[in-house]
Amino acid sequence: MSFAKIYTRGLLGLHAPLIEVEVHVSQGLPSLTIVGLPEAAVRESKDRVRSAIINSGFLFPTKRLTINLAPADLPKDGSRLDLPIALGILMASGQIAEHSTDGLEFIGELALDGQLRPVSGILSIAMACQQAAHQLVVPAQNAEHACQLPNFQVFAAQHLKQVCEHLSQQQIIQPYTAAEVAATKHYKFDLADVKGQLRPRRALEIAAAGGHSLLFKGPPGTGKTLLASRLASILPPLDSQENLEVARIYSVSNTAHPFGQRPFRAPHHTASAVALVGGGSHPKPGEITLAHLGVLFLDELPEFDRKVLEVLRQPLEAKEIVISRASRQTTFPANFQLIAAMNPCPCGYAFNQDVRCQCSSEAIKRYQNRISGPLLDRIDLHLDVPPLHANELQNKTTVENSDTVRQRVIQAYALQMQRQQCLNHALTPQQLEQFAILDAQAEKMMEMAQQRLNLSARGYHRVLRVARSIADLAQHTDIQTTHLSEALSYRAQQN
Repeated sequence: MSFAKIYTRGLLGLHAPLIEVEVHVSQGLPSLTIVGLPEAAVRESKDRVRSAIINSGFLFPTKRLTINLAPADLPKDGSRLDLPIALGILMASGQIAEHSTDGLEFIGELALDGQLRPVSGILSIAMACQQAAHQLVVPAQNAEHACQLPNFQVFAAQHLKQVCEHLSQQQIIQPYTAAEVAATKHYKFDLADVKGQLRPRRALEIAAAGGHSLLFKGPPGTGKTLLASRLASILPPLDSQENLEVARIYSVSNTAHPFGQRPFRAPHHTASAVALVGGGSHPKPGEITLAHLGVLFLDELPEFDRKVLEVLRQPLEAKEIVISRASRQTTFPANFQLIAAMNPCPCGYAFNQDVRCQCSSEAIKRYQNRISGPLLDRIDLHLDVPPLHANELQNKTTVENSDTVRQRVIQAYALQMQRQQCLNHALTPQQLEQFAILDAQAEKMMEMAQQRLNLSARGYHRVLRVARSIADLAQHTDIQTTHLSEALSYRAQQN
């Protein structure tokens, strides 16, 4: 046989489109040509593949080899195509049987001695392969991640020769069975570490219960970062489908993440817009996607470049980010909770009676204007974090830990899912009319608050969503005036 076709996968964002590796062996001067928009790593595979085939005990054909990577208009990058290219050459030259690869897909980078090396994005590849009802052959180091999918057969190989022996039935590779991975439930930080700060703790619980965004404002050393870093520990655990979503994102970005834990991302304020939302010539997930189903914490919020912060406005509403390039668009999920912290002024002590502020009124105004009004309007809860006194820090009284608070949050989650199949932060205006009903007294209070606080339509709806979350924490069916007044108090501090 002088022609062979092997199936493999590429990566396009979080998706793994099918790639057909077609190999044709013909008479002529010895050469190897790869077509189909191969990039540098793919073009260089010819040298890796040649050495791997020879060092695995096979013959590299001294003929004219043409390798087509279809579809031809999809750019091919990375070293994951090494294994299918090598198998295509061996099949086209008659060294392995013609139909031995039926129903199989192959992924893997080849070392010069034929060893298989791991590649990134294996979980996305495995998901696409499962949907196509194919089995997957992967490097042994990738098998653990690919086996996270239920009812999916994966064959783990160490060497090109081992794959060929499996295809020729000489030595069958048994389907890989991964040890069951227990979800990591222990978080590094616990809410019990926070002394005092009862109102910020309460705001953190409300934010967790409804999936709301939150801004802490206060002088240095009051515990803003300490509080924010505890939010992930009071969120409900991820379910199996959510675990796969998070694992898929981290597989594509080639980053480690504890299985079962909600992500917590805290990028430095020097991060660029591309680092935050994703991008590049081949779009990769940014921090907002790595924080999907978890927390994105922006410390020292005004220190971020204003243009960088503005890119958050659309993902905060849409819960996804669309990255457009000349040839195609890539969509990444971005359902994250934004927690931010900032000082009231450059020196940090404005409006603090205990420490005299060194900043002029112009400097304070300039500092606070680094954050635009539209971005602040998209943050549900605004809270001042006051400095603690010595007696509060020395208090030995036991406070609630993360486990206790998490149970109340889980109960509030269950109420929301049973009532509306989504969290309160995602309620549409039509759903608010149905599930956030106010009595006459509450409607009057809301009307007065809108005039006094100059609430936008978005701000109005966000107050109702927060009030709905407060009522759910109290296990109340209706929103009472006490719930509404507390929600309004978090909005009033925006000004």
